[in-house]
Amino acid sequence: MRCQCGEVHARVTGASPRTVNRVVCYCDDCQAFAQRLGRADLLDAQGGSDIVQVAPASLTFVQGQRRIVGLRLTPKGLFRWYANCCNTPLGNTLTPKIPFVGIIAQAFDNGSQRADDVFGPPIGAILGKYAIGVPPAGSTGLNLSVMLRAIASVLGWRLRGKAWPHPFFNTSEPIYPLTVLPHEQREALRPLCGPHPEARTGNS
Repeated sequence: MRCQCGEVHARVTGASPRTVNRVVCYCDDCQAFAQRLGRADLLDAQGGSDIVQVAPASLTFVQGQRRIVGLRLTPKGLFRWYANCCNTPLGNTLTPKIPFVGIIAQAFDNGSQRADDVFGPPIGAILGKYAIGVPPAGSTGLNLSVMLRAIASVLGWRLRGKAWPHPFFNTSEPIYPLTVLPHEQREALRPLCGPHPEARTGNS
């Protein structure tokens, strides 16, 4: 795994379709984060983010840690980590009590290997009510199979001791600098996101 410019590198151990979850998320927060970073190019045509969820202990940064910073869109929102050299998202997390890291699939692509080769295709899509245009099939409503798999994975990672060491937290405190986006700046991003965006690109 690496950022777009190659400044930040990380290693994910034990990666396979059986050990991760891969879903496409269409929520407006994921869209807003990409827009905030000026990285709408990472979204699909309907505003989806292709996310690979891994155990925290399986992710280790090996280069460029000084480039890692965090952003929360709201005071209680996800911790969204990215490389400030090229604004590549590096991982979405909750608190360490809920052990998972969601990484954009594009971070695993390189000249010789793609995310599909390692993780297989996405197992489903969620929060399609926020999609741009017609929601993808199966993305609206309660996707029970995706939800149950995610819950089972998080519980399994916790029970098997894969919550620590955490790539972004030292006990309960973040390792890297963290900013909470002011409310007015979060609101300014809403017109750029589905389901009826006024624009698809741009920063606020």
